[in-house]
Amino acid sequence: MILWIFFAFFIVQSCNQGGKTGAAEDTPDSGTVKMAVDESFQPIVDEELSVFKYLNPKANPELVYKPENGVLRLLLSDSARVIVLSRDLDTSEVRILSAKKLVPLVNRFAIDAVALIVNQTSKDTLITVNEIKKMLAGQAKTGLNIVFDNANSSLSRYLKAFSGVNDLKQKNIYALKNNKEVINYVSQNPNSIGITGFSWLNDPDPDYKDAVNKVKIMSVKDEDSKKYPNQYFSPSQTTLALKQYPLSRGLYIINCTGKGGLGTGIAHFLVSDRGQRIILRSGLLPDSIPGREIRITHKF
Repeated sequence: MILWIFFAFFIVQSCNQGGKTGAAEDTPDSGTVKMAVDESFQPIVDEELSVFKYLNPKANPELVYKPENGVLRLLLSDSARVIVLSRDLDTSEVRILSAKKLVPLVNRFAIDAVALIVNQTSKDTLITVNEIKKMLAGQAKTGLNIVFDNANSSLSRYLKAFSGVNDLKQKNIYALKNNKEVINYVSQNPNSIGITGFSWLNDPDPDYKDAVNKVKIMSVKDEDSKKYPNQYFSPSQTTLALKQYPLSRGLYIINCTGKGGLGTGIAHFLVSDRGQRIILRSGLLPDSIPGREIRITHKF
């Protein structure tokens, strides 16, 4: 009898210890979740999650930065259930997730500009939408090298759709490794145009800050615009909000966890007033511009 009591006690203790050492369930402000993020948006996502983790010390999101194609592979293979992309999911991608009984919850939280940059020595800082399209199609007579971040990136997909070109393989167009390389290349090569995300040009990290100071952002005119066919606009929160700057794309967080865990907490933070204010300070356009409270006092 004593032996059976000892055996039962041992089983209970083992189960309790197993429960203590097992993986903890994540909540909206604690635990772990794997997030795959389009590397084009690393600066703003790093900034957002730095604040989120400061406010929630028990939260431990595991970030993986990859080109858009890599992010989608992780999602569709069920290796990551929270992702950040520059677009919503298409019908085929939703169908694959539905077959796995994963329902994507999609929230747009910011708008980024696609910026064209030239070397600081360049005297030409104006370009039109039609000129950009001809340039990407290899129809423009120019000796300039055109560089962008990555052949598998969201920017590459955007440029193909924008220009109607299936492949960006013209002799003077080069895919580099990432946005930093694009900025560094243009800063060192006067005969070049770089195409990069606007977020990489605001408050740059020390490792490429000098390069940012050696480039200039081009202003773009859309000749087919009904409102502004004769005006050039540079990317800014104002020109994005007024839809004057013609090259823009959204930032989306897509949550397929199917529960109110850490992925849901992060998504809620990004679209919250505090998360949107971080976007506002970064130079990008928040999806919903935070209101300002003005207190008026009367002195009699």
